[in-house]
This record gives sequence, structure tokens and C-alpha cells, in this order.
Amino acid sequence: MSAPRIPHPIIFSLLYLPFGALSGFVSVALTFMGKESGLSISDTSLLIGANLLTGWMKWVWAPMVDATLSPKKWYLFATTCSAIGVFTMAAVPMNNETLPILLVVITAASLINSIVGMSIEAIMAVTTTETERGRVSAWFQAGNLGGSAFGGALGLILLQELPSPWMAGAIMAGTFLACCTALRWVPDVRAHVAVGGVLRSTFNVFGELWAMLKTRPGMLSALLCTLPLGTGAVQGVLGQDAIAGYWGAGAREVALVQGLLAGALMTAGCFVGGWLCDRLHPRTAYAAIGLALAFVAVGMGVSPATITMYVGWNMLYSFGVGIAYAAFTAVVLSAMGTGAGATKYSFFASLSNFPIWWLGLLLGRVADSALGTAVLPKGGGEAVPAGAFDVWLAGFMAAISAPLGATSALYCEAVFGVIAVGVFVVVVKLLGGSRSWAVR
Repeated sequence: MSAPRIPHPIIFSLLYLPFGALSGFVSVALTFMGKESGLSISDTSLLIGANLLTGWMKWVWAPMVDATLSPKKWYLFATTCSAIGVFTMAAVPMNNETLPILLVVITAASLINSIVGMSIEAIMAVTTTETERGRVSAWFQAGNLGGSAFGGALGLILLQELPSPWMAGAIMAGTFLACCTALRWVPDVRAHVAVGGVLRSTFNVFGELWAMLKTRPGMLSALLCTLPLGTGAVQGVLGQDAIAGYWGAGAREVALVQGLLAGALMTAGCFVGGWLCDRLHPRTAYAAIGLALAFVAVGMGVSPATITMYVGWNMLYSFGVGIAYAAFTAVVLSAMGTGAGATKYSFFASLSNFPIWWLGLLLGRVADSALGTAVLPKGGGEAVPAGAFDVWLAGFMAAISAPLGATSALYCEAVFGVIAVGVFVVVVKLLGGSRSWAVR
């Protein structure tokens, strides 16, 4: 670094906002508008899938960030391109004929947007001390999840209220570019350049990655990231119009539970997750919250189908997702060390994005199929009176005896979460006594 100053972690939140906001714009704003454009649940799930498609492949181009330009220069380039991408998404008309074009635009924008995250991760790896891992993880993921909620809520409101969709894209793009001003408080981190040029530097970066994976913490962290834990994948399904209607919820409730209020709860969850990881091992905290989210999904599925339950369970789920994401970052920081930060973090993020990607597509397909045979509950928009246990019990019995319908995605995610925790516990037990895995 050219200067010893260490930025306050809130700077990472501001810089990371475009990364999360672009994903939120796709998963909330575009996804909800898909129903009004005549797209099916499966088709709108493809929008989320296109956004996540490159997420589990980004470790392939991450060494370019470590071995060429400085992280600051990469951030400016990637954020500018992401701004162009979100504008184009809004400008392209959404219908069955233009869906392939929109999917290509989303995929390309998400690929470039991944470099936004990589550039920050490269800086964070150098500037974060061991005692600051929990705190930095909290602020870092607060920018990711808070930005996602911000982009989803603002994007949905702008798309519905402004005369032309391109105007919404222009406002979102301007917000992305404004975040670049936070770079003035970030130290200059040099590229991971070695004698021999870029090619030699790239080989060195992969060498550091391989050396990390040969350690017990590296391998256990990699395994944990591949499991469908704490993904938040069902949120994309719950925000779709047909699914939200099961609970009697509409655009206002979706904007509430996946918008700014949800962002505030996820942000609060990030700080709880950071606090938790300062007191428990990050891998233990991550597995525990993944199991807790499975129980939350089941709880929502068996509760009465009312707006009150829809909002309440979504809020609790959002809070848990915030804890899980902060724990994930702490897991990565505890395993990666300081060198080749963009590549190492991107490798773990790629592993964790893969289950988010395939599970999100699977949950959309499951919900789409189940809704074809399920009967939506009548009077779902009525809230359960406070203290009326008998009314709630009647709703509970109706929920568990009704066809799965919209709740099928919740149960499916819960099953995968429980299985994932079981697999991780078994592997830890099997490796715990092996001397060959004792390397720290």
C-alpha cells in the first residue's frame, strides 16, 4: 500500500452497494414486473438464474484483477460498465419475444459486476486484521444485502411510477457512479505482479490458491461454501406475484418484505452475524444459521396464509440471511490469508453462488409445478387477530392439510438445508482425528 491508513469498514459498504443493487434490481424489480409482462414463474426465475450464472464461475477471471490493474482502477471500470448494464436492462422491453435478449444483457452485466466485488475484496484482504474480521464482514455484507434491497425496492418503485422504464435505469446508473466517490478514503493496493510479467503473476496467484486449499481450514471452508446453506434462494420465489398472492400479498407487501425494510433487517442481521463470528468459529456460526433458516422456511409453510404471516416470516428470514452472509464472509477471511485476495475470495464466492443458482432455479420450477394443482386459500388477505389462538390453530391445520402449492418451495429449501448441515457435520467428524488434516 502507498499509505498505511486503514479505511473504516463503512467504506466497504458504500463501495459494495452497486454490486448488491444490480442483483436486487434483477431479483426483485424485474422479477416482479415479469408477471405483468406475461412471463411465467419459470421464465422469471431465468432472470435470477442469468444474474447468478457467472457468479459461480468468476474465480476464472479473478486472477486478472489480482495480476494486472490496481483494485481502484478495476472498480472504476467495472462500476461504470455495471451502470451501463442496469440502464440497458430497464430499456429493453420485457416480453416473451425479448426475453433471450434480456437474459444476455443480465448475464453480461453480472459478469462485469463481479469485478466490482473482486476489487473491493482485494483491498479488504490486505487491510483486514484478524481481530477485525467479524466487524469488517458485517459492514461488507451490509453493503451487499442492503444494496440488494435498495436496488430492488427503488427499481420496482421507479419502474411502476415513471413514464418510461429507461428512466428507472438512468437513475439506478447514476447511483452506481456516485458510489465511486468513496474511493478517496481507500488506500492504494498494488496489483499482485511478480517478476516475469502478467502470465507469471497469474500462475503465482493460482499457486497461492492451491496452497490455501491444501490446509484443513481451506478445505472445510470450501466444502461449506458448496452446500445449499443460508442461500436466501427462496426469497426470489416468494417475491413473485403468483406466489405472494397465496398469502394475499401484492406489490406493496413484496416491496416491503424484499425492499428497504428487508434491507434494514438484513443489515441488522449482518452486524449480529459479525458479532456472532467474533465469539464462535465462523464455520460453526454459518452452519448453525443455515439450519435455523430451514426451520424458518418450515414455520412459514405451516402458518396460516395471511398477509401478516407473509410479512412476518419474510422479515425473520431476511434477518437470518443477513447473519448467514456475514458469517460466510468471516469464513472466507479466516481461511484466505492476505495474498491474492480477489482470486481467493472469488473462489469461495463462486462455490457458494453455485447452490444459490441451481437451488433458485429448482425452487422456481417446484413452485410453478405445484401451483398448477394447488388450491389457493380463500380470504388470505385477512390478518389473524392478536391472541386468537383458536383462529391461528385453524389456519395452521388448514395450511398443513392443503396441497403444497406456493409452500412447496419453502419445504424444498428446508430439506436441502437440513441435509447440507448433516453432510458438513459428518465430514468434520471424519476429518477431526486425521493428522493429515491438522495443518493450520
